Amino acid sequence: MQYDILIKGGGIVGLATALRLKEQKPQLTIALLEKENAIAKHQTGNNSGVIHSGIYYKPGSLKATNCISGYHQLLEFCDKHGIQYDLCGKIIVATDAAELPALENVYQRGIANGLKGLKKINEREIKEYEPHCSGIEGIVVPQTGIIDYKAVSAKYAELFQQAGGQIFLGEKVVDIKNTPGKGSEVITENKTYSAKLLVNCAGLFSDKIAAINHKNIDVRIIPFRGEYYKIKEEKKYLVKNLIYPVPDPNFPFLGVHYTRMIDGAVEAGPNAVFAFKREGYHRTDFKIDEFLEAISWPGFRKVAFKYWKTGLGEYYRSFSKAAFTRALQKLVPEIQEDDLVPAGAGVRAQACDRTGGLIDDFLILEDEFIINVCNAPSPAATSSLAIGQTIAGMVMKRY
Repeated sequence: MQYDILIKGGGIVGLATALRLKEQKPQLTIALLEKENAIAKHQTGNNSGVIHSGIYYKPGSLKATNCISGYHQLLEFCDKHGIQYDLCGKIIVATDAAELPALENVYQRGIANGLKGLKKINEREIKEYEPHCSGIEGIVVPQTGIIDYKAVSAKYAELFQQAGGQIFLGEKVVDIKNTPGKGSEVITENKTYSAKLLVNCAGLFSDKIAAINHKNIDVRIIPFRGEYYKIKEEKKYLVKNLIYPVPDPNFPFLGVHYTRMIDGAVEAGPNAVFAFKREGYHRTDFKIDEFLEAISWPGFRKVAFKYWKTGLGEYYRSFSKAAFTRALQKLVPEIQEDDLVPAGAGVRAQACDRTGGLIDDFLILEDEFIINVCNAPSPAATSSLAIGQTIAGMVMKRY
C-alpha cells in the first residue's frame, strides 16, 4: 500500500495535520494510521475541552505562536462547520500575596502575546464574575472558551476523507524500515504500508515511534494522569464559567481548577500524578516494561528528586477526596466533599529530556524519513490547525 505520506496517530494533531496537507496539496496520497478502533481515544478525547487563549506561554515560543494562530483558525473552522463553542472567558485568581508576582507575570505574557481585553480585578470584582470564588486579585481572560474536541476531530476526519485521504483503524505500528532515496516501510500488526515520508503524531508513544530509527533520542515521554471530579447538579451554581489558580512557574501543570463544559457539566481538577502505564487511566493500571522505561530514564529520576514533595502531595490528593476538596476550597470555599462525584481521567504525554528538563514547548524533530512531533501538550488541541499547518509547511519543503 503505497502513499506519499503516512501519518501515525489519530488524535487531533494527527488529524489536523492530515487535513492541512490535503488542503495544501490535494494530489498527494495520504493515509493516517491509528492503533485504536476509533479516533481521538486518548489525550484528545479525555481533556476538559478548553479553548486556550495563549496567556501562559513564553512570547515567541512555538506554544505561544501556534496557540494564538490556532485559536483564530479553530474559531473560524467551527463557525464554518457549525461546531458549537462558547467564549465564556475565565478568571485566574491569586489567593494569597505570595502568588501576586506570578500573577503579574502571567498578565504581562498575555499582553506580550497580543491578547486584547485582559483585565486585572480586585477582591470585590472577583465576586462580580464568580460570586462564590475567593481571591485577593485576579485576571479576566475573555478569549478563553469551551468546546468538544471529539466533535472537532470528527469533522477534521470527515473533511480529510472527503478530500481523498484514508484513515485505517486498528493499525498498531510495530516497525519502520527506511531506504535512502525511496522512503519508509511502516509495518503494523496487520499490513505493511510504504511512504515517501512519515509524520509521527503518536502522542503518548511518539518517543517510541521516533526511537525505532533514532536509538539515542534525548527525550522520553513520561505519562502524568490527571483525575477529575464533577460537581453535583444541585451545586453547579457555585461555578459560572472557568476559575483557575495562579500556576506554579516551576511546574508544567496549571493546578486544580474549575471548568464549565460545553454539555453544561462542571469539572473540578485535574491533579497530576505519575502514571505507571502510558495509557494508565486508573490508579491500578500498571505495565512493568513502561514503568521501568520511565524510572530508568535519567531525566525522570532528576525530576522525581526535584519535585518529590509536590509529587507526594499530588498522590495524596489522588487517594484522598478530602485533600482534593481542600485544594479546590482555596478557590471556592463553599465546595464540600459531598458535592464532588468521581469523573474521568486523562493522561498527558509530557516529554522529559535526559537532564531532567520537562519540555515546556512543542518539540518537532525531523530527518530524511520522518517528522516526529515529540511533544505536543496543552494547548495542542486549541493549536491543532496551526500545528498542522506548521507540519504541512515542513512537508511542503520536500515537495
